[in-house]
Amino acid sequence: MNTLRTLALTALAPITWGTSYLVTTELLPDGRPLLTATLRALPAGLALLALTRVLPRGDWWWKAAVLGTLNIGAFFALMFASAYRLPGGIAATLAAVHPLITAMLAGVVLHERVSPLARVAAGAGVAGVALLVITPSARLDAWGIAAGLGAAVSTAAGVMLTKRWGRPVPMLAFTGWQLVAGGLVLLVPLLALEGLPSSLTADNLLGYAWLAIPGTAIAYLLWFGGILKLPATQVSLLSFLTPLTAGALGWWVLGQSLSPVQLAGGALVLVAVAVGAIAGRPRAVTPAEAADASAPDDASTLGDGDRDGVADVLPERLPDLGAERDHVPAAAGHHGAHVGERDLVDSRVHADRAARAEELCGARDLDA
Repeated sequence: MNTLRTLALTALAPITWGTSYLVTTELLPDGRPLLTATLRALPAGLALLALTRVLPRGDWWWKAAVLGTLNIGAFFALMFASAYRLPGGIAATLAAVHPLITAMLAGVVLHERVSPLARVAAGAGVAGVALLVITPSARLDAWGIAAGLGAAVSTAAGVMLTKRWGRPVPMLAFTGWQLVAGGLVLLVPLLALEGLPSSLTADNLLGYAWLAIPGTAIAYLLWFGGILKLPATQVSLLSFLTPLTAGALGWWVLGQSLSPVQLAGGALVLVAVAVGAIAGRPRAVTPAEAADASAPDDASTLGDGDRDGVADVLPERLPDLGAERDHVPAAAGHHGAHVGERDLVDSRVHADRAARAEELCGARDLDA
C-alpha cells in the first residue's frame, strides 16, 4: 500500500509537467526558452531556501551543484532548445528515451536488478510516445536531436546520482538546493543570450507562477521523493505520463484531433507505465534474507552525515556479529532478528566500555 501511494504521488509530477506545453503556448511570450527555464527554477528554489533556511555543508555544496545542473539547469536548457528546433512530437519522443537510459544505468551504477519486463515496458513506452506525438510532416534538425538526447541523458544521470548520494536534509531543503543551483546555471546564458524582458503581461505572470509553484517546486518535491524511495527504472517510467498528459490537454482544451494511431499510442503508454510499476516492485524475501540484508540496505539509503553517525556508533563491529547473529531464532522473523541484533550490538558496546573502565581503574591502582 505504501508503494502504491508513493507511485501515485510521484506520478503527479510528470502529469503536472505535461501541462507546461499548454501553458507555454497559451500564456507565455514567444521565443524566450531561457527566460522560461530560469523563472521555473530560481524563484521556486529561493522560496524553498527562505522557508527552510538550510544551506549545504561540506561536500554537499558541490554535490548540490551537480544535481541541480543535471536535474534542473542542463535539463531545462537542453529540453527547451530541442523544443524550439524540433516539432513537439520529436522533442517529446527524444525526452522519453530517458527511462531506457535509466534502465541501462541502474544495474551498473546502482546495482539494481532490472527485470526484462521493465526493459520491455521502457521500450514500449518510447514507441507509444512516438505514435502519440510524431506526425508525417515532422522535420528533423541535427542540433535539436542532439539537444533532446542530451536532455534525456542529463535527467537519467541526475536520477542515478540522486539515488546514489541520498539526501542529508529534509526534502524541502534538498529540492531548494537543486532548484537554486539549476536556476543560477541558467541565469548566465539568459542574461548573455536573451536578456531580461521589458514587461510582462498578466497572462505571462500567471503562466510563470503556474510553472514555478505547482509545475516545479511541488512537482520536484514529489519527484525527488519518489526517486529516493522507488527503484530507478520504476520511477523513470512514470515520465511517459508527461507527453500523454500534453496530448490529452491538447485534445480536451485546444480541440486538437487525435487519430486512431495516436489513440493507440496513448493506450500503449498507459500499458507501459502499468507494466513498469508491476515489474519494478521488489520481490518478497524470507526473514533470514531480510535479516542478512538489513544493515547494508539501511546504510545505503542514508545521507553522508547519517552514515558517519552509524560508523561512530558501530566502528568496524558489524562483521564480528555474523556468528552470533546465526543464533537468533529464525522463527522470530525479520523484526525479531533485527531487535536481537540491535540488543546484541548494545551489549557488546556496553561490555567494551566496562572493560575499558576496569583497565583504567587498574592502571590508577598501580600508579597509587
